[in-house]
Amino acid sequence: MRIAVPTTLCLLLALAHASDAADRPLGRDFTMRSPTIATHGMVASEHPLASRIGVEILEAGGSAVDAAIAVNAALGFMEPTSCGVGGDLFAIVWDAKTQRLYGLNGSGRAGSRLPLEDLRRNGERMPQMGGVPVTVPGAVDAWFTLQARFGKLSMRKLLEPASRYAREGCPVPPVIAYYWSRAPQRFAEYPEFLATYCPGGKAPRAGDVFRNPNLAATYDRIAKGGRDAFYRGDLAQSIVAAVQRAGGALTKEDMEAHTSTWVEPLSTTYRGYQVWELPPNTQGIAALQMLNMLEAYDLAAMGHNSTEALHLMVEVKKIVFEDRARYYADPEFAALPLERLLSRVYARERLALYDPQRAKRSIPAGDLPLRTGDTTYLTVVDAERNAVSLIQSNYSGFGSGVVPPGSGFCLQNRGNLFSLDPEHPNAYAPKKRPFHTIVPAFVTKDGKPVFSFGVMGGDMQPQGHVQVLCNIIDFGMDVQEAGDAARFYHTGSSEPTGEQMDDGGILHLESGVPPEVVRDLVLKGHRVVQNVGGFGGYQGIWIDHERGVLLGGTESRKDGVALGY
Repeated sequence: MRIAVPTTLCLLLALAHASDAADRPLGRDFTMRSPTIATHGMVASEHPLASRIGVEILEAGGSAVDAAIAVNAALGFMEPTSCGVGGDLFAIVWDAKTQRLYGLNGSGRAGSRLPLEDLRRNGERMPQMGGVPVTVPGAVDAWFTLQARFGKLSMRKLLEPASRYAREGCPVPPVIAYYWSRAPQRFAEYPEFLATYCPGGKAPRAGDVFRNPNLAATYDRIAKGGRDAFYRGDLAQSIVAAVQRAGGALTKEDMEAHTSTWVEPLSTTYRGYQVWELPPNTQGIAALQMLNMLEAYDLAAMGHNSTEALHLMVEVKKIVFEDRARYYADPEFAALPLERLLSRVYARERLALYDPQRAKRSIPAGDLPLRTGDTTYLTVVDAERNAVSLIQSNYSGFGSGVVPPGSGFCLQNRGNLFSLDPEHPNAYAPKKRPFHTIVPAFVTKDGKPVFSFGVMGGDMQPQGHVQVLCNIIDFGMDVQEAGDAARFYHTGSSEPTGEQMDDGGILHLESGVPPEVVRDLVLKGHRVVQNVGGFGGYQGIWIDHERGVLLGGTESRKDGVALGY
């Protein structure tokens, strides 16, 4: 439901609530539950049964990475609306032995045989459905890459719970069922998809038991044959054939050539904490750029979700997203100005665009030199304080609609996020990785890991990262309150696919934002919509070294849970 809020209505709502507004503890209205607290290990994910699987893996002697892989595999069955082996994966890992962070880019590349000129003849945008936007799925290779470096248990042990659930069935929880309900209409032209995910032509309702024996068989093949069972042989050929039948150009050689890439996480400091994100082709540095600008202001003095604080945060987001639209791309194809984008000097220069009195309608990107050259999030911390921040996605909903026959999974449509402008850093090219929205995050302090977290939801993700961090660091909330507090979500910024903001975009606000604040934001020129969805999905685990405990928070707007032992 979307409700546009005119200025006159805002005035009436503010008057009606004025009597208690002054004394209301802002930010606490959305707190739905207490943090989960444990000592040995913890898992936070989008599905309670997946979190339970992760805890069982930890109790069996598995590492944080082992548990994360097992949870991700389970979510590929339990939450197919968001993720699966047909998608990509990014992770940040804190390794207790070496006392450092490792970043993994497990995203796939475009096929090698489709030139940009052919795509441009068919339109100005990459299609969203079918075989054309399918890039090589990177999740399975990422599992094995992570497990080889940080795992303790066999892949057979890690995939067995997900395989068992897929074969025996699992009830669908309410929020996942809601997103699933859109599938029959959206994928009506994809019979293999409907046979897999909408048996009898209907999406399962909340409480219905869903089974996917084909996915169980795929997991069994991967467990037995390793990553090559997915990227070579019969299954790879089935993937290629399905993509080509749907109009794409993926080849057997493209599948065989795929590899994940170890990358160095990038960071900035924010009020004594070091916040880490992964470099492009993801959008994580947008959160770092925003924090660099926000640190110049006293958010705590402004007050949580006050007019002044929200106006500042939204305008800073709009400034940063112009750079996101202009510069974020695959670094193997464009040498990106990362050092400049993350510098404090550049942050101060860009802040000159901020008007504390009025919302901007359009904003120029920074003038920096360039040289050629729907999602699930989970986090795990184990007893040794190894930690994993992992995000995995098929992109929009289930993905492309292309399901290789008998496989039990849908292929991603990440290629939809390429630009078809040949001059843009994110322009489509064979063997290139597209711009990615999915980003895990991590926080350290004084050289120790303190917070592994993420917020799902496309371009909401860096906005959500910043809001959660500010809730904890600036406003003193705990790990659960920080996720429950009412959020903003700004849409309509310029995009790496070519769209340009010329109307200021739309500011979406949750109902927990006080009506007098909504009124004042409208008066500043923001186009405000109040609705009940689209504000992301959060999971986080805070490591309290002094007391030796873990505190888990999970998204009250979703079905998930944080479990510890």
